[in-house]
Amino acid sequence: MSYLPVSPDKRPLGKSGIQVSPIAWGMWRFAGDDVNAARRKVEAALSAGVNLFDTADIYGPDNGEAFGAAEALLGRVLAETPSLRDQMVLATKGGIVIGTPYDSSADYLGRAIDASLERLGVERVELWQIHRPDILAHPQEVARALEKAHVAGKIAAVGVSNFTTWQTAALAQYLTIPLASTQPEFSPLALDPIRSGLLDQAMMLDLAVLAWSPLGGGRIAEPWDGRSQEVAALLDQKAKDAGVGRTAAALSWIMAHPARPIPIVGTQRPERIAEIPQALTPRWTRAEWYAVLQASMGERLP
Repeated sequence: MSYLPVSPDKRPLGKSGIQVSPIAWGMWRFAGDDVNAARRKVEAALSAGVNLFDTADIYGPDNGEAFGAAEALLGRVLAETPSLRDQMVLATKGGIVIGTPYDSSADYLGRAIDASLERLGVERVELWQIHRPDILAHPQEVARALEKAHVAGKIAAVGVSNFTTWQTAALAQYLTIPLASTQPEFSPLALDPIRSGLLDQAMMLDLAVLAWSPLGGGRIAEPWDGRSQEVAALLDQKAKDAGVGRTAAALSWIMAHPARPIPIVGTQRPERIAEIPQALTPRWTRAEWYAVLQASMGERLP
């Protein structure tokens, strides 16, 4: 039986020269004042083989905290345990402004990058991403701002999040450094990156694909309609064969795509973080993978 390849090895973050784990840990719900508890989460991710940590300056208000709270909490962890920093590929995002809603002007991007570095307590992050596209910002202006931060040593690589293929191509056209990554929503229930050509573009431009909400915003764990229940049943069948849970099967389905997407796992429970490597166990045949795709689409491919 022929299986689609899934590699447990680290892979390039685009053309940046940075090597990252096949699964990332996301910090959208990284919150609270307990630094010791926060450190245990970081250590659990590192022990699970994760080195790519994805946060953002906007992470905080959704948890009832201040703008930048998740970055600041991680900064406190790194200040108390500096040795953790050397084990991490640190990624953050900016460009969302509450009430605006987006600003990718050169002036704002420069200030946003500096503010993130200050909250994190670091001189540089490995990856800085524009969180959502600002329709009113010319890509040339955006490119010059990112390059300025890169030349200053504040960011090692740049990426985009929630960009369309044309928005990505426009920014890449003006950049003199390679665009390293793109971050779309992608899961067995969110197929737009397949339909839109985003995954094809990523392979063409050699972009790392960081998949946010890889568990369908909880719909895979708790399917509530016929479509999600059918997808869950197929994932359960694969999970049973591999001796893992449905979550691991869903993540493995994402990683089986040839663009080698990197799921961003957002669990904040150390015991669940420790289970991340299980996603590298299931192996998919083409027929099995397409069965999940067609169940999610609600129709058969021609």
